[in-house]
Amino acid sequence: MTKFTDITLPEPILRAAKDLNYEIPTPIQAEVIPWLLDNDRDLIALAQTGTGKTAAFGFPVLSQTDVTLNQVQSIILCPTRELCIQISKDLQSYAKYMPLIKITAIYGGAPIFRQKEALKAGVQIVVGTPGRVADMIRQDALHLNKVARLVLDEADEMLNMGFKDELFEIMSHIPEARQTLLFSATMPKEVVNLANTFMHEPHRISAGNENEGVANILHFFYKVQARDKYLALKRIADMNPRIYGIVFCRTRTETQEIADKLQHDGYNADALHGDLSQGQRELVMTRFRNKYVRLLIATDVAARGLDVDDLTHIINYQIPADPDVYIHRSGRTGRAGKNGISLSIVHTKELGALKAVEKRLGHPIVLTKVPGGREICEKQLFHFIDNVERTEVDHDQIDSFLPNVYKKLSWMTREELIQRFVSIEFNRFLQYYKDMKDLEQSPEPAPKKDKRSFSFSTFRLSIGHVNGLTKRELMRFINQLKVSRSIEIGQIDIMNEYSLIDLDSEYEDQLLKAFSRNKYKGIPVAAELSKPLKKGKAGFARNPNPGKPDGADRYSDRKGKKSFDRPVSPKEKRGFKGKPRRES
Repeated sequence: MTKFTDITLPEPILRAAKDLNYEIPTPIQAEVIPWLLDNDRDLIALAQTGTGKTAAFGFPVLSQTDVTLNQVQSIILCPTRELCIQISKDLQSYAKYMPLIKITAIYGGAPIFRQKEALKAGVQIVVGTPGRVADMIRQDALHLNKVARLVLDEADEMLNMGFKDELFEIMSHIPEARQTLLFSATMPKEVVNLANTFMHEPHRISAGNENEGVANILHFFYKVQARDKYLALKRIADMNPRIYGIVFCRTRTETQEIADKLQHDGYNADALHGDLSQGQRELVMTRFRNKYVRLLIATDVAARGLDVDDLTHIINYQIPADPDVYIHRSGRTGRAGKNGISLSIVHTKELGALKAVEKRLGHPIVLTKVPGGREICEKQLFHFIDNVERTEVDHDQIDSFLPNVYKKLSWMTREELIQRFVSIEFNRFLQYYKDMKDLEQSPEPAPKKDKRSFSFSTFRLSIGHVNGLTKRELMRFINQLKVSRSIEIGQIDIMNEYSLIDLDSEYEDQLLKAFSRNKYKGIPVAAELSKPLKKGKAGFARNPNPGKPDGADRYSDRKGKKSFDRPVSPKEKRGFKGKPRRES
């Protein structure tokens, strides 16, 4: 088995590696490091997140740096500020015994003048995000004419984030004789095109099968109603008292909302997303690395650069549409030879995306029942008892207090003492789950009712085009009334000052009351009703040209017995006899 000491690395790097407990290289390190030390050709290296890519390119970059030349010799580009900071810190730890090597990180969200000062003082290695690096070049603060090595770390993600133009701009300022190292977890078409454009006959190294998950990660999913996802998340946390993981969400807003709910419910959780300032992000990540925060609620982009080896769980609050994103996420657990768990909370509409992930993984994701209340309480109880058993007693500190304690509790039997002792710690869980029902799996969607079998009523509402009303806005307004989730909506006609909408007759009374209680954009809404004359048909004859303003249309019921009159001129009044004319 190859060890780092078997690789021809400078002694200062080997000493730093020993301090970091680096003994046996990961597969990608074992292949990339020796090759880079002996070759100056371009390289494409494919490996999943968390497999040690930073050391794979970092050790050779440091080994080949000329400390007598105080100019940028290597530039490492990565997609996010977090990853930029992490790579920079890792390189500095590898260069612990190489004091003449200067490394600086340049990224957005931090004072630019300090980064300019660091570049002006002279550095040999720059780690940066494409946006800030391109900005520094434009401001003539960063010169790359002496660069011998360009590293593109997580190239697929940089292109996904829209940095293609910045990458092209940066590469145009680097000598063509450079060595280009491209590290990526996947090779989509965009990355292939990038490699074909800027690399010359690159050597290719792949650690493991591309796009496949790590073998020591277990994949499960829970199938619940969409409204029960948060409850399922809490049960996962309660069922795993030692949980230490990341919960991935799709949007920044959802990330913050879930973190706030968890904090309110007493969990050690926090959010990481793009709306946080750099100081806030660093504070959250520090608290997470120190395990004060046990659940980090994050977006995919914000989680880039989190280098944590002992995560127990990755939880997908939604299944990502791109299977590669799922693999990126799950690859953050099960590192350093440890086992990991990747859980997904899905509802029926996400099963298609789940199947796509299974196909890419090459093995099934196992359906698991959401833990029940009794199961969780039992797990928490024995976790508590385990902690009691493992607690060491400091007799020097506590023995002097015990006689009075024994005397105070002497009236209780051992069984009574244990019962009370456990209840102090455990009552919260027992109370919460006392009458809690199991989270049932989502039932198969019921077949939609045929609208033709419905009886509709037509409502005339006192809002129209003049109030900025559109069909989409009107449907949204109806849904906001919260009369029923299953209410059927039929034909909609919007006039200048009023609107006609067909709604399920079953909810007539509730709708009339709801309209009277609600306002549309602050405007009171008056509603009138006409009973339908035929099952499934509206009670008003529709105007064939509903776009006309008020006064241009006349509505009557199909028997001519009731109408909403348009304005009639005095001349028409004098000459008008008989029943009102109906629109054809």
